[in-house]
Amino acid sequence: MAPAKPSGDFISADHEAEYRAFIAEHPDLEAVEFLLVDPNGLMRGKWAPGDSLEKAFREGVNFPMSLHGLDVWGREVAETGLHIETGDKDGYCRATRGSLAIVPWAKRKTAQVLLQTFTPEGKPFMACPRQVLKQKVAEAHARGFYPVTAFELEFYLLDPDIDWDDGMPAPVGAMAGPDRLRMYGLDDLAEHAELFDMIRDAADAQNLPIDTIIKEAAPGQFEVNLKHRGDPLRACDDVILLRRIVIGCARAHGLTATFMAKPFIEYAGNGMHVHTSMLDEKGRNVFSGPEGRRKLEAAVAGLLATMPESLLLFINTWNGFRRITPGSYAPTRAVWAENNRSVAIRIPVSTEENRRVEHRIAGADANPYLVMAAILQGMIEGIEGDAVPPPPVEGNAYDEDGVALPDDMDDALQLMERSIFVDRALGPLLGKVYRDLKRAEIVAFWSEITPLERTTYL
Repeated sequence: MAPAKPSGDFISADHEAEYRAFIAEHPDLEAVEFLLVDPNGLMRGKWAPGDSLEKAFREGVNFPMSLHGLDVWGREVAETGLHIETGDKDGYCRATRGSLAIVPWAKRKTAQVLLQTFTPEGKPFMACPRQVLKQKVAEAHARGFYPVTAFELEFYLLDPDIDWDDGMPAPVGAMAGPDRLRMYGLDDLAEHAELFDMIRDAADAQNLPIDTIIKEAAPGQFEVNLKHRGDPLRACDDVILLRRIVIGCARAHGLTATFMAKPFIEYAGNGMHVHTSMLDEKGRNVFSGPEGRRKLEAAVAGLLATMPESLLLFINTWNGFRRITPGSYAPTRAVWAENNRSVAIRIPVSTEENRRVEHRIAGADANPYLVMAAILQGMIEGIEGDAVPPPPVEGNAYDEDGVALPDDMDDALQLMERSIFVDRALGPLLGKVYRDLKRAEIVAFWSEITPLERTTYL
């Protein structure tokens, strides 16, 4: 079935204004990259001539809706029900407001724009992660909650010309001494100043609010912090586009950047930390003041209670579960504390008006839209249910009692398969599709015999 014939009108006056202002500034546009995010958090899309950009802002660009039923290797997962059994229908993928920008590292004059998927009838397709979060944010607003959020992402810079282990490129700086972690070191930032300047320039060109860049806890590991936004959708767009910027700029400097959750057994993994507060209709932080403290703890309780069953949204890959090890600053238990980096939910030091929760469990390669949807659902359910969290931990959370989080992808999926919370967070369609995709991923890894097995048992 082909999509219904579009009207040809611009999607909205704001979209038309954004498109026309961009074309007026860049009349010599040669190419455009259409970008879509699938449930795995992976970027998919296509390249097109520059004059096709207008279509994305009018009726939308055609893509198979089955794009949201591909596994991490880009293979169809029949169990999702999105493929040939439906006729593999096209939908409309329309431009996301505020995401149109120039690609600074492209050799030709190239634009990029994030898309979101609609059905042939023009309704939001609810296996599209961005559409799911858009609905979740609308539900939050209807309940009187206006989330403010900011993301922090860790990544490694690798030297593709140096082999570290079985074909894995070496982290930059590791060959000078693998035990020299140089955490918070300024020299490592200075050594890659041209790259980080390019990243900041690209972020400025694409309206991404980068805050700090930090040397992290391993050779070649860095963290980029984004400033908070009052629109969680834009905050998640920032994550997707930042990962693209870092990878593209690193490639331009002859390096490889990876947000893989655990690229090296001996070094720290890459996390995605999410800071979230809630405002009321008047723009006041609902977590401030004596009554706000009670609501903050209720939000924490909601997040902790739902964390085991939603863990596979935060740690979304087979590799990601390697990151969850004691002493690694990656949480292993559903516990919370004030100003303590060994817990899953941390209350950072802040002024009362900036009081917030920091969700510390997600891997840097997770899908930010799904992470955010689960966080909002958990926080709001906790607040509305006046939930009470367990006592905060003191000191090393790895030595404390508390609900242990699954350390295996299959165990996490089994908890998710029994969960009704995940369907409340994602909706029934994406909840089912996501479970099907992750089951296919697990089966693929179960089907692989590792070199270690062969050298051990042959």
